[in-house]
Amino acid sequence: MRLNQLADNEGSRKFRMRVGRGIGSGKGKTSGRGVKGQKARTGVSIKGFEGGQMPIHRRLPKRGFNPLNRLEFAPVNLGTVQKAIDAGRIDASQAITSDILRDAGLADRRMPVRLLAKGTLTAKASFAVDAASAAATAQVEKVGGSVTLPAVEAPAEPKAKKEKKK
Repeated sequence: MRLNQLADNEGSRKFRMRVGRGIGSGKGKTSGRGVKGQKARTGVSIKGFEGGQMPIHRRLPKRGFNPLNRLEFAPVNLGTVQKAIDAGRIDASQAITSDILRDAGLADRRMPVRLLAKGTLTAKASFAVDAASAAATAQVEKVGGSVTLPAVEAPAEPKAKKEKKK
């Protein structure tokens, strides 16, 4: 092989489309932007504007309260845990923690794990997870296992307000 025989793999480099370079290029004159108007100009962003019509985000009803700092859990069903035990991805003789469930690919890496009762568990196993439904806890204990949850701190007592002097 010589230096003049070196070449990239087919399809490894994609060249950018050169716009505004004549009608023969396929993207000449208006460069694929149509004709005139606000959207044909650079630096224009009309997010949510529908030409004077009431935008969809204002037409749709907004209901309830969605807290910004709500705690979301990655749901893990007992049926999927049993399938992972049967497949050999999880060892039921050891305590099954949130990290083990994440490593087995059953839970999202960024969220705390909540155990749910969908499906059936036949293996005796002890779980140490962040949360569990009452039905899931009952099903695990029925098979002879246990569910350990982290201790929840009691909310602090509010301080008594000081009386103002008159």
